[in-house]
Amino acid sequence: MSTSFQAQEATSTIPANDVFWQNLTQLCGRAYEGQVVAAPEQDTTFKNKKLYIHFIRCTEDEIRIPLTVGDDHSRTWVLTRRGDGRIQLKHDHRHKDGTPDRLTQYGGTANNVGLPTQQVFPADQETADLLPRVANNVWWMELIADNTFSYGLQRMGSNTRFCLQFDLSKEVEAPLPPWGYDTWGNQDNLYQDYTTGYF
Repeated sequence: MSTSFQAQEATSTIPANDVFWQNLTQLCGRAYEGQVVAAPEQDTTFKNKKLYIHFIRCTEDEIRIPLTVGDDHSRTWVLTRRGDGRIQLKHDHRHKDGTPDRLTQYGGTANNVGLPTQQVFPADQETADLLPRVANNVWWMELIADNTFSYGLQRMGSNTRFCLQFDLSKEVEAPLPPWGYDTWGNQDNLYQDYTTGYF
């Protein structure tokens, strides 16, 4: 199914972060395969692994996107709209039993409204306290040319850069659910009934 994302010039009366949110919600319920396009040389976590994202949950103020890496279902990106409209990105890491990892809920909030197709998230104080070495991380999410979703990070002041890209032109079968999905509370907005099987 093709997707067309709104651009700023066509929606100048709507804040760019609201347009970005609307653009992402078009993807809800869909899953896509991706690849690593930039990573530190020593990376072994993502190298040669199958990568999938699934826009599994969308509400007015929250979007959850599990990232599956091989058979590892520990990661979920959680986007939240704050009261002032700015978007926050947090990384929810879980163990197989659903309990939170020791290193979880790091990320940050956009400093401004950003662009309709890109949001940038500098590390917040919670992240700096949890992981001092990544206090100067900047994450981003970007929609490129209606057919690519990009997630990445840059560690400012260093050569550390990481980027994943997912092909939005080819919808794939959704992966197994992320670890801990059953602890999310209200399941009404999940785009898959995991009690009846997987697709």
